[in-house]
Amino acid sequence: MRVNLTVNGRPHTADDVWEGESLLYVLRERLGLPGSKNACEQGECGSCTVRLDGDLVCACLVAAGQAEGREVTTVEGLAQGGEGDGGDRLAPIQRAFVEAGAVQCGFCTPGLLMAADDLLARVPDPADADIREALSGNLCRCTGYETILDAVRLAATRTGGAGTPEAPEAPEGGGRPCASPGRPRGSPSAATGPAGPAGPVGSASPCRAPTAC
Repeated sequence: MRVNLTVNGRPHTADDVWEGESLLYVLRERLGLPGSKNACEQGECGSCTVRLDGDLVCACLVAAGQAEGREVTTVEGLAQGGEGDGGDRLAPIQRAFVEAGAVQCGFCTPGLLMAADDLLARVPDPADADIREALSGNLCRCTGYETILDAVRLAATRTGGAGTPEAPEAPEGGGRPCASPGRPRGSPSAATGPAGPAGPVGSASPCRAPTAC
């Protein structure tokens, strides 16, 4: 099967695509874009989050054929719109993650960047509750989330938000981001594992497109 799609503003063609291949596999293995990470393959962790025609989806849950003729934005595409000095083309949200220390192992970072960038495009000056809700489908086992919240606040001040960074407030329930209304708090999820409260219990995936989830 041949799949024609636009990725980060450029047309691409993937040949010999197996009918069961995911968009994530095509992006990483056929198009050479490894930014979107392959972790749970169940739409639970958010590390493979991309935009499909402007909507956040988990690329591991989207069949490659569903992307035919559509536009995909990956984490590699964020930097293309960034402004920087000396060839540094980081987007504001990427730069904020670096400056706030919100990157540790980096495996979850691409999905968090995509979700945070989507939030700031919709809500330039988000409240903490908005940030927690927007990131509730993205798991991180390293940072404890507070530096991630700080990074989104910082980026908001640089991209049109009127607010100013504040000292982070620990969300109710031991510092976890609140669960998405899409999944009741405490329901079975890949987030409830050996690491326990390190991740958002009962969080939902960031997927929004009905064909993707």
